[in-house]
Amino acid sequence: MAVVQAQRDVFHVRGHAVNWILLRDGRDLTLIDTGYPGDLAAVEESITRIGHQPQDLRAILITHCHIDHVGGASRLAARYGIPVYVHAREVPLARGEVREQASPLDVARRCWRPRVARWALEVVRAGGTRPPVVPEAAALPGDGPLDLPGRPTPLPSPGHTSGHCGYLIPDAGAVATGDALVTDHPTGPGPGPQVLAAMFCHAPGETLAGLEVFAEAPADLLLPGHGPLWRGDPRRAVAEARAHAPAGYRPG
Repeated sequence: MAVVQAQRDVFHVRGHAVNWILLRDGRDLTLIDTGYPGDLAAVEESITRIGHQPQDLRAILITHCHIDHVGGASRLAARYGIPVYVHAREVPLARGEVREQASPLDVARRCWRPRVARWALEVVRAGGTRPPVVPEAAALPGDGPLDLPGRPTPLPSPGHTSGHCGYLIPDAGAVATGDALVTDHPTGPGPGPQVLAAMFCHAPGETLAGLEVFAEAPADLLLPGHGPLWRGDPRRAVAEARAHAPAGYRPG
C-alpha cells in the first residue's frame, strides 16, 4: 500500500492493484471507494497513516459497484456506522439485483499475458471473486457539492457501469475518475491516460462519451481508480484515452 498526498487534504492510496481516496476537512474524512475485500485492513491503515481513525469518516462514496471498489464498504459501514452512497442508477447493482462486471471466463481468456496472469492471481487473493453487493448503499443525497469533507461534487460518467460516477473535489482542483478514466492497468498498454479493456465495461461507447464530464471539469489533477495520479489539462487526458481506445470501443 502507498499513500500519496496529492494535495494538502487529498490522499490517493494504492492497494491491491486498485486505488481509493481520502478527503480531509479538519478532523473529518470522506472515503471514495474501498478497494477489494482483502484491502479492508489497508484502508483502515491508510486512515491512521494520515493521523486519523476510521471513526472520523463521515461517508463512503462509491464510484461504481465492482468488487475492487466496494470490497470493504459493507464492513466499514457496519463497524463504524458510516453511510455509503452511490449514484441512483447504481443502486440496483449495489443491491445485487443487476451485475455489470467481467466474468472469470473473460479474464481467463487473457491470462496468457504474464502481466494479466499475475494480476488475476492477486485479484483472487484479494477476494475479487466475491459478489459486489453493498445493501447499505443509498442514492447520493444531491447533485451539487455534497455536505461532506472535501465538498465532493458528483460527476455522472456512465458506461463502465450504468451508474458510474466520478467526483470533482473543487477546492483541490482534482477529479476522482473511478474506472471511467485510468492511468495504468495490467490488462492495458502501459502507463498513461486510458480506458480499461472493453470486457470491463458495460457499455464501451457510452464510456467514451461519458469522459466529456472530466474534460470539462475545472481541475488539473486526476485521481484514477487504477494507476498513479495524473497532473495536467484533463482535456488532454480524455483526448489521449479516446484516441487509443482498445478494440471493442469502436463500431465494427
